Amino acid sequence: DAPTISIFLKPPGVIPPGGSTTICCSCQCDNGKFTLHKDGNQLHTLELRDGRAEFSISNATQNDRGVYSCLYQGGDTGSAHSRHLEVKVQEFSLPRPVLAILPGQDVTAGAYVMFRCTITHSEAGCFLYLEGQIESTFIPKEEDYFNISRVLKGDEGRYSCQCFTRNDTFKWSAVSQSLDLVVR
Repeated sequence: DAPTISIFLKPPGVIPPGGSTTICCSCQCDNGKFTLHKDGNQLHTLELRDGRAEFSISNATQNDRGVYSCLYQGGDTGSAHSRHLEVKVQEFSLPRPVLAILPGQDVTAGAYVMFRCTITHSEAGCFLYLEGQIESTFIPKEEDYFNISRVLKGDEGRYSCQCFTRNDTFKWSAVSQSLDLVVR
């Protein structure tokens, strides 16, 4: 059985020119190697460490944007591909939003939790990121919050948000400070 391969950005979000991020490839594997592909081309290969490989992007330019994926090659299990991850490099021209978790960052399972992303810009929509997940949650500009009505252990982790406006072109904010949600 081929293992499930995850790919995600750490920290998540759109990167500014000159900024840095790490593309993480991970799987429930003991050994093997990951090859990073960009737009279908092979870039780098790394041996697994603790079931993952980390590929750094530093001093990002427009050349770093594109669609990335990881190819896992293991001893006995053969090979497996991750999903595709789009990396965006954009100037930040909006103010940095502030993330709040209500009622707090330490909650019991089953509790009601609200993630509020506040930005001083009336036209901005925002994305809520959970580190380790490829998907983000869209928060429309009419709302500024996202609710989980019954929080589970699987919802815990490191959250951040990032906002944008879309008129003729996209304009982005920096990523908010990240907050850790603990579910007991």
